[in-house]
Amino acid sequence: MQFSVIIPIYNRPDEIVELLESLTLQSAKSVFEVIIVEDGSATPCKDVIEPYFNQLDLHYYTQDNQGPGPARNHGAAKAKGEYLIFFDSDCIIPSNYFNHVMEHLDIQELDCFGGPDESHPFFTPIQKAISYSMTSPITTGGIRGGSRKMDKFYPRSFNLGIKKQIFEAVNGFAHMRFGEDLDLSMRTMKSGYSVGLIQEAYVYHKRRTHFKAFFKQVFNSGIARIDLSLLHTGTLKPVHLLPSAFTIGYPLLLFLAITLSSWFLIPFLLFPGIILIDAYYRTRQFPVAILSTWASLIQLTGYGSGFIKAFWIRVVKGKGSFHNFAKSFYD
Repeated sequence: MQFSVIIPIYNRPDEIVELLESLTLQSAKSVFEVIIVEDGSATPCKDVIEPYFNQLDLHYYTQDNQGPGPARNHGAAKAKGEYLIFFDSDCIIPSNYFNHVMEHLDIQELDCFGGPDESHPFFTPIQKAISYSMTSPITTGGIRGGSRKMDKFYPRSFNLGIKKQIFEAVNGFAHMRFGEDLDLSMRTMKSGYSVGLIQEAYVYHKRRTHFKAFFKQVFNSGIARIDLSLLHTGTLKPVHLLPSAFTIGYPLLLFLAITLSSWFLIPFLLFPGIILIDAYYRTRQFPVAILSTWASLIQLTGYGSGFIKAFWIRVVKGKGSFHNFAKSFYD
């Protein structure tokens, strides 16, 4: 069983070093090649990855900027492995990752699989808070790999594996800027191929380093959910509507507390209180728990705002696809 690890990268050379370093520490190092696709970066990573050509079966390709989907497709076309595994450049891979994948596939063969993401002990407090908000069942419904979930598990591109022949059969990633990974997972399921979660095959996912960039990310994820619902009828579930309801209802509670009765402050304060307690229970770090309340508010209102805007533009007004912060997404 051989794997081709494919990593698209755009203007983030510092991150790729940590990812490659973690791949050099894999206990099953001989079972994979690594393919990096530079997606038209103004700050390329070739110089910083030079030392790893002697430590990994590493291949480096470039293309004009086309987005993450086409970059992954470029890498897949060069791949030699039976399975393609896609990581984001801001991930760190635990040393036993491939062992867990191979053990699972030996017992239960899957055409496409994914794993969850976790927070690394050395992440900054903000990164840990963002990781909490993106993995807690309270804020996500467990749909990103939790043991309890309110929707199907769809592998996401920060940690996604698929047989190369299946990837080619479903025509790879679409030219979508956001939601392209969920679109691939949905098309794979619709085609009748087996898709599953490998709970032990987690990665450490750094995501954003500040809340402004995090808001932009989740805002566009909310937009992408409407795009996906238009492409894949029946995939929009009640859990996807909750952030929009929160976005409208949470400020309304404060307004009612100011204008009608202070009793409305009780439910208004209940949410951050629950997050604070749960985040502290999970992280055992009070500063991270405090930041997690803010990260969770940003995650829900950012996603909800993007969802509402996309619903108005795409469903009500019937206009085409779009996304926001195209030039400042990483700022």
